[in-house]
Amino acid sequence: MSEIPGVGDLFPDIAMETPEGGSVKPSDFAGKPLVVFFYPKDNTPGCTTENQDFSALKGHFDKAGVALLGVSKDPPKKHQGFIAKYDLAAPLASDAESGGLSDALGIWTEKQNYGRTYMGMVRTTYLVGKDGRIARVWNKVKVKGHAAEVLEAAKGL
Repeated sequence: MSEIPGVGDLFPDIAMETPEGGSVKPSDFAGKPLVVFFYPKDNTPGCTTENQDFSALKGHFDKAGVALLGVSKDPPKKHQGFIAKYDLAAPLASDAESGGLSDALGIWTEKQNYGRTYMGMVRTTYLVGKDGRIARVWNKVKVKGHAAEVLEAAKGL
């Protein structure tokens, strides 16, 4: 297995599917800082709050010249419903079932809950600089206050 990218490394440029059925990849945002926040599942309490928080601050990210992208393995059609239900402003993308961006970053991993073992997304946020290199990583994110903390860090780039 290849080395998992960290701060200072190039962010993997792996394409994902947009809710509309198009394609998006990190290099599409070249020349501006990018925040990629990975979350486990649409329509769950923590993930909904995280998406709402990033959406509420999207205007501030835009003003700072920072792109936003939320990523889970949910299919595009589920993302469409999630966006509509909560009027989300932060763009979302669907990571591939296997061999996707979250796999390359090592954040699609085995998890345990109530004695059950399953594959799942570790809530992680990446701040990628204009040069495509990872500037900062937040691992095992706690949702409360997270979007505002990321915004402050992004403004510092």
